[in-house]
Amino acid sequence: MRYTPDMPAEGNPAGYDGAFGSVLLDPERATPEGLTGPRGKSANKRFNVYRNNVTHSLVTALTEIFPTVAQILGEDNFRMIARDFVRAHPPRSRLVFEYGQDFARFLAGCAPISHLKYLPDVARLERAWLDAYHATDHAPLAADDLSALPPEALATAVFTPHPAARFIASAYAIHTIFTAHREGPMPERINAGVAQAVLVTRPALTVQVRKIDHGQFLFIEALSRGAPLQQAAGLSLAAVPEFDLQAAIALTIESGAFAGCRSSSDIDEKD
Repeated sequence: MRYTPDMPAEGNPAGYDGAFGSVLLDPERATPEGLTGPRGKSANKRFNVYRNNVTHSLVTALTEIFPTVAQILGEDNFRMIARDFVRAHPPRSRLVFEYGQDFARFLAGCAPISHLKYLPDVARLERAWLDAYHATDHAPLAADDLSALPPEALATAVFTPHPAARFIASAYAIHTIFTAHREGPMPERINAGVAQAVLVTRPALTVQVRKIDHGQFLFIEALSRGAPLQQAAGLSLAAVPEFDLQAAIALTIESGAFAGCRSSSDIDEKD
């Protein structure tokens, strides 16, 4: 096929997107004007084959990115929903693994599966797993790094999140559902209505997905926002009176959720 859009001599990528890219994922749209086959013949059939191949490839990519969601819905149902997503959300990156950032939000607004209320959060967790897998390499915070701070500086220490760290709190049993479908064996019954929080990290070369309690989630979330250690601990204790600060600090080290820490006074001096 050859495409010769009507554009200025210097070229116009926006013109290409408007006349070609916008119809590529919509089977109801006509073949764009200016598209011809060999020897100037009609390119309708060739374009439709190409359009079908592109859609199929993106749907397949979503199946691989969200395997748990695909298993829950079943192949036919998932591919139907994925096709609708592809037509509404064209790729914004040439990297296939970056596709589907909006899939969880799309599922949340998908009426036919509205009874599966846990499904969007499962998709968020699967997206977090892949993002952690492809995140930038960085050595995690070590216990020696934390102990190197002066004792008087520990309370006001601030932490730098590890590039691979992700954390999700859900009203549903997303960790149980995720691990059952990905790691097995499947339990006879899963109570999906149990709230769970999940921490996703990649301290070495392997992505780790672990269930954490609500206090630990609040603590890690606050540290990731830049709250000093004492403030993060206070927020967690206020919400969860039985919050164990020592266990939470140990979790941040063991999991590799952070890449570094420093005294807030050092930051003030630099500012």
